[in-house]
Amino acid sequence: MRTSFSLIHGLALTAALALSSVWAVRLPFLSMLGPLVIAMMLGIMFRSIFGTKKTLQPGISFSSKHLLRLGIILLGMRLNLTDIYHAGANVFFVAVFSMAFSLAAVYILSRWFRVDQKLSILTACGTAICGAAAVVAIAPQIKANDNETAISAAAVSLLGTLFTVIYTVIYSIIGLAPGAFGAFAGGTLHEVAHVVAAAAAGGSDAVDMAIIVKLTRVALLVPVALILGMMTQRKKGAGKLSFSSLPIPWFILGFLAMSAFHTSGMIPEAQAEQIVSVSYFLIGMAMAGLGLKVHVSEFQENGGRALAAGLIGSVLLSLFGYVIVFLLI
Repeated sequence: MRTSFSLIHGLALTAALALSSVWAVRLPFLSMLGPLVIAMMLGIMFRSIFGTKKTLQPGISFSSKHLLRLGIILLGMRLNLTDIYHAGANVFFVAVFSMAFSLAAVYILSRWFRVDQKLSILTACGTAICGAAAVVAIAPQIKANDNETAISAAAVSLLGTLFTVIYTVIYSIIGLAPGAFGAFAGGTLHEVAHVVAAAAAGGSDAVDMAIIVKLTRVALLVPVALILGMMTQRKKGAGKLSFSSLPIPWFILGFLAMSAFHTSGMIPEAQAEQIVSVSYFLIGMAMAGLGLKVHVSEFQENGGRALAAGLIGSVLLSLFGYVIVFLLI
């Protein structure tokens, strides 16, 4: 009975913080941070001001683990695989090359800045794939702790917000047609919200192309999660891997299954959008739960180096993405 009581109260707290983030995202500037990062920051602020009682921990842990996985599965309803297919090979190559370059550049820079290996991997994946959602999806695969996850998610999202503003300002002077600009934004910006906000400067054609390229990068989350999980298990000395011992992220496969379900057309678009909204709220509760577990002192100690590495990596990714788009689109 007491466990159920604690579970409900912890869940209620993360839900309240997630709801607050949905409201806060309507405010100027905060809209570019996105509700996920705001929910996490609210969790950090709540803990630093009020602390968290032990009775809240079951619900907080349930949000940051189980609701996170459910949210990521439902997020697959956002991805229509036929859109990626019809966009053509060049769009696919823009997404793949940008992701590969970003993974390598941000990881190498992070290690050069003496950032912890797991935090380096998370920051690289968040920059390369889909921001905070990629960070929280990859974290279980490499056994990252809550502080590492929160630091990386915050760094990636703050950088994405900065570059969204920059892209909007430079659209008229970089000489890209609307479709090409959309591919540029979709291939190099971090969160889906960042991509849409930046591409809006080029009109509807730019937004459509940006979403296709970005969601292609989102789809690459599945193989990256599998590869990193296998590498982590092999490093732990598990010996020869069998199929039953593979660190398969079932929630990521659930994400892919939901994408296939959406692609089949069995779910009307309006209902698909509602499911995506639910998924973001659940992930928002998970991010709030992560924030409620963060030690501010460790966040301050390691966040600056991860942010610096991500900043330089993001600049390099923008330059690389511009060249790729200019050559292929």
